[in-house]
Amino acid sequence: MVWREKQKSGSSGSGVVLKLLLMFLAFVETTAGAAAEYKNEIVSLRQPRHKNAYATMMYMGTPRDYEFYVATRVMIRSLVNLGVDADIVVIASLDVPLRWVRALEEEDRARVVRVENLKNPYKDQRNFNKRFKLTLNKLYAWNLLDYDRVVMLDADNLFLQKTDELFQCGQFCAVFINPCIFHTGLFVLQPSKAVFNNLLHELETGRENSDGADQGFLVSYFPDLLDEPMFHPPANGSKLDGSYRLPLGYQMDASYYYLKLRWSVPCGPNSIITFPSAPWMKPWYWWAWPVLPLGLKWHENRRQTLGYGDEMTMVLIQSVLYLGVIAVTQLARPSIPKLCYRRGDKNVSLIQTGLKLIAIWCILAAYIIPFFLVPRTLHTVLGWSLYLLGSFALSSVAVNSFLLPMLPVMVPWLLIVGTLLVMTCPWYSDGIVRALSVFGYAFCSAPVLWVSFSRIVSSLQVSLERETFFPRLGESPPPPGFNKLY
Repeated sequence: MVWREKQKSGSSGSGVVLKLLLMFLAFVETTAGAAAEYKNEIVSLRQPRHKNAYATMMYMGTPRDYEFYVATRVMIRSLVNLGVDADIVVIASLDVPLRWVRALEEEDRARVVRVENLKNPYKDQRNFNKRFKLTLNKLYAWNLLDYDRVVMLDADNLFLQKTDELFQCGQFCAVFINPCIFHTGLFVLQPSKAVFNNLLHELETGRENSDGADQGFLVSYFPDLLDEPMFHPPANGSKLDGSYRLPLGYQMDASYYYLKLRWSVPCGPNSIITFPSAPWMKPWYWWAWPVLPLGLKWHENRRQTLGYGDEMTMVLIQSVLYLGVIAVTQLARPSIPKLCYRRGDKNVSLIQTGLKLIAIWCILAAYIIPFFLVPRTLHTVLGWSLYLLGSFALSSVAVNSFLLPMLPVMVPWLLIVGTLLVMTCPWYSDGIVRALSVFGYAFCSAPVLWVSFSRIVSSLQVSLERETFFPRLGESPPPPGFNKLY
């Protein structure tokens, strides 16, 4: 009897263990399945609030990740301030820092969806540019199935007015900045799981891609868009079917403005500016203006929306440092040649040549180093002011260290200020006259720069020849009146 009870309890215990084991295996299987299905899926903690969305993407892995993060936030803030009737969605890769995600969600009121980076099968193409490696993440826009229509955007767009009528467009609509090739910096799409899966299939099979990025892939995927009709939003607010070309006014290339220094886009509302320029001349970089006049408009938009709180600490630190350098060099007035020893005529000649080279490199460094120290995304006016302060401070170090005349050393500083004034002059009739004026100013400045360089070299020679060197070790110092006679 006791044996039967033990056998019964043992069987019961084995059953419990067996059930636990089966539950564990089911859990592992479910987890593995979920992990397998996680790829190509979007994850978001926020629920959609509107039936349409403006979307952009964010990924990591380039030297300019922070700059594009700032640009994305500025664009989002501009959309929020315009009162658009749509969600703002950021398709962010899993490696985007959580503090950035929280800022986008809590401060910018955006909906962030986390995705796994799509592998780029074109990365071994001869003409492939590494900075476009992850731009194919843009295809996730077709997987935003919570929305009827999505306007997909690059971060270098600047909105001038609401464009909610774009949600009336069809299954795919884009702007032809190039007469024959549409631009993927802005396009309208209808999310579709079938289309999304087909896009992934085309990636795997290696569809032809002219540039290895999203631009070439989508142009290849929608080859007939040029033959489609122009989009005109229906007055009754209904949504269209099919594909359409968007008027150029929905994505005005900044290059058109630089040619005439005014907008002359007759087709469509002048609603959005795009900046498809060289990577280091995007409008959020402080040095982009006044080289490119529209950079100031972008920064004014940021000043009114996001602000510059993140950069101001560095601005204050550098400003105090530069002012301290100016004060110290004026009070101390060190003289580097006095640290040298006289070891014979040949050695003195070598030392003088070396000091000349050092002095010239110090002057060049005074104009180069501050450029890289200024925070890149600072307001352009503050950026240039901080750069000029830094170059003045470091130039004063060279002036006082080598006993050089101030004016020749500061000639490049004055020419830079003059260049900025020439470029910001508001009375040019068009961009061609402006460009010719800048080239003319540079041509006239070249002789002045050469004369200042010659003056610096001659002043260095005089300063080194008249400077008193320390005597060699073991030699008696020169008589008191020797210096005066020399």
